[in-house]
Amino acid sequence: MNAANDEFYFRYSATLRIFGDIPDLAELTRRLGVSPTHAHRRGDSQGSILPPYEQDAWNYTAPISEKEDLRVHVDTLWNTFRERKQFLLQLKEIMTVDVFLGYRSDCDHAGVELPWQSLAMFVELQVPFEISIIVV
Repeated sequence: MNAANDEFYFRYSATLRIFGDIPDLAELTRRLGVSPTHAHRRGDSQGSILPPYEQDAWNYTAPISEKEDLRVHVDTLWNTFRERKQFLLQLKEIMTVDVFLGYRSDCDHAGVELPWQSLAMFVELQVPFEISIIVV
C-alpha cells in the first residue's frame, strides 16, 4: 500500500518474445513491422555479475502505461501482431515464441481478470497463458 494515499498499486505489461538462433535481427524486425523494445545477441553481456546471454532474443512490449489494465496491454500487443500470425507460427517451428505477461502490486489479496476476447492471441499463436506475479 502506498503510504501517501493508502491505495494499492497495480502495474501490468505484455511482451511478445522471440528467442533462439536468430540469423538476422534486422530482417526479423522488417518482417514483424515494428522495432523491438529489447533485442540482444547470444554472448552479449547481461552485466558484470550475470553470465552472457545464451541465445538471441527479440522482444516487443506493448507501448502502454503500466497503470492500464492487463486487457489493454494484451489487446494492444495482439493488434500489433495479428496480421503476422502466420509468420509467427512459422517462427515457432525453429525458435521459441511466447508472450510474457507481467503483474506487479503491493496487494497480496487481489486477482487478474481478462475478458475471453483478450485470450484470442494465446489461442491463435498456440502459446500458454502465463503471468509473472510479483508482490512487493
